[in-house]
Amino acid sequence: MKPCLQLVFFIFLICHTEAEFFTSIGQMTDLIYAEKDLVQSLKEYIRAEEAKLSQIKSWAEKMDVLTSKSTSDPEGYLAHPVNAYKLVKRLNTDWLELENLVLQDTTNGFIANLTIQRQFFPTEEDETGAAKALMRLQDTYKLDPETLSRGNLPGTKYRSSLTVSDCFGMGKTAYNDGDYYHTVLWMEQALKQHDEGEDTTVSKVEILDYLSYAVFQFGDLHRAMELTRRLISLDSTHERAGSNLRYFEKLLEKEREEKSRENSLNNTMATTEPVVQSGAYERPLDYLPERDIYEALCRGEGVKMTPRRQKRLFCRYHNGNRNPHLLIAPFKEEDEWDSPHIVRYYDVMSDEEIEKIKQLAKPRLARATVRDPKTGVLTVASYRVSKSSWLEEDDDPVVGKVNQRMQQITGLTVKTAELLQVANYGMGGQYEPHFDFSRRPFDSTLKSEGNRLATFLNYKDEPDAFKRLGTGNRVATFLNYMSDVEAGGATVFPDFGAAIWPKKGTAVFWYNLFRSGEGDYRTRHAACPVLVGCKWVSNKWFHERGNEFLRPCGRTEVD
Repeated sequence: MKPCLQLVFFIFLICHTEAEFFTSIGQMTDLIYAEKDLVQSLKEYIRAEEAKLSQIKSWAEKMDVLTSKSTSDPEGYLAHPVNAYKLVKRLNTDWLELENLVLQDTTNGFIANLTIQRQFFPTEEDETGAAKALMRLQDTYKLDPETLSRGNLPGTKYRSSLTVSDCFGMGKTAYNDGDYYHTVLWMEQALKQHDEGEDTTVSKVEILDYLSYAVFQFGDLHRAMELTRRLISLDSTHERAGSNLRYFEKLLEKEREEKSRENSLNNTMATTEPVVQSGAYERPLDYLPERDIYEALCRGEGVKMTPRRQKRLFCRYHNGNRNPHLLIAPFKEEDEWDSPHIVRYYDVMSDEEIEKIKQLAKPRLARATVRDPKTGVLTVASYRVSKSSWLEEDDDPVVGKVNQRMQQITGLTVKTAELLQVANYGMGGQYEPHFDFSRRPFDSTLKSEGNRLATFLNYKDEPDAFKRLGTGNRVATFLNYMSDVEAGGATVFPDFGAAIWPKKGTAVFWYNLFRSGEGDYRTRHAACPVLVGCKWVSNKWFHERGNEFLRPCGRTEVD
């Protein structure tokens, strides 16, 4: 029996050791309790050390009184045979016992507990992921480092701030990733807090070393030299800084000579020396064509909800086309968008059902994956930061109950739908713009604009991701919000400028395909980074097969 238990425990350790804590706030809560246990263990160690020191202190005070008396008249003191005996005994026995007391190791319990707990600690990858998450929040919600460092975030219950060491760590993470934009921002913040007199073990020399080189990478020679000179004024023996300064001076001299030649050719004179930049550098472009639109929507900006469109949106009671189960207790339905039609349903899941599903999902959470558009292979990606698990109806009656409810509301069958997916978003958790349906090759003569053109270029060679299921494409998405989110975490549609905010117990529903079976490329959507809060969702993807008569074809390709 013991070997089996050891094997289970070993597997348990491996699972937790390899866990990416930063990708799930739900699983990160376990770390809170682990840290609390370590604090209790540390307190026990301190109490043991204090008890030991108390004994040593008592012995020292007693010996101090005794030696003061004995040294005042050594012969007179030793004239008493008992004193002579006790002196011999103390030096032979009592001081040895004191030595053993001093050498007594009270750290065993604490160190043993720390060693066990360390197997469940976050890794270097977690720390890097957490730092990048803060930078992602910084970019998406246009937060300056000062705001993040001081912890001035909306909806926060427990405020916290970053130290010089924390800011320096953020900058180093960016630097090691070749991200000089964030290196500059966070090293500047570290330097600012250092200049303000914050107590820290990080030196200004270390900060300036990283900052000057990152600034140089932006081609800002004047500022790089200014920072390097400041570094050298603090540490004149810094070899790399001295070498860099000489290199920068040569580059600057070369730059001046080139400008001088240009001015001579143009018969003009250089008027002023180039102005030192302020350090406000532009964020580099990346792989996502609709980055600006996506992030603006996440901030609640650029939502194209016009008064005219608003007039076309209504609230109603929904009975699932007179579904017998919903005639007496219909659901409240609210239009979120007119075209494509997106609706929100209220009171879809009770608090008890939500907690039960979270309880079932939490032990199974694993890093959410995406399907590579070229190979069709599932893999993790930086643009999807969350953990997910899949629940079957056999897991608990509540799963079947929720599945049936979604079937009744949508009028679509769950027999060919995918399992209920439950997702929990971690630090800055997000899923950048993507489609829920599999992209099929389209007509190369198709006229398209903006995001759709980018989509065609990226996905024209993608294989049919759901072919092996034999159930056709994902015809519709039913997304349950299982938590409120204090800030961020919206579901946005960059193509037509919609933003839908999480509300616990509600669900949103939309069709991914037209009635013809062609994909509706307007439904490219994203889960915005969670700024403050813990976001839980669950979703059901309905497929084409089994729904041919429940949602029959239209008369045109885009019905």
